[in-house]
Amino acid sequence: MEENSAVACLAALAQPVRLRVFRALVGTGPGGMTPTSLGAMLDVPPSTLSFHLKELMHAGLVQQERDGRNLIYRAALDRMSTLMDYLAAHCCLGAGCEEITAVSCRKC
Repeated sequence: MEENSAVACLAALAQPVRLRVFRALVGTGPGGMTPTSLGAMLDVPPSTLSFHLKELMHAGLVQQERDGRNLIYRAALDRMSTLMDYLAAHCCLGAGCEEITAVSCRKC
């Protein structure tokens, strides 16, 4: 992943409604959701949801598929994985990470 792509993904997720939408779609898995069910679940008006879905699609984090008369939205899990790999690429300066426990984390 290139830096500009990572920035676009992170910028898309840096908004509360879009983050909630993305997390809901990740939780739904490959079955995806219609905008109607997603909007009802998150209590987001249709026009607002449409705007946020468009932004997530532009960043490549959400995919849309037509199923008859319905649109189905799914989280682009491959894109999310690529972003996570990009963010963790230089973790621990390449020395390998130790598992962080809650106790050692409190020392930070």
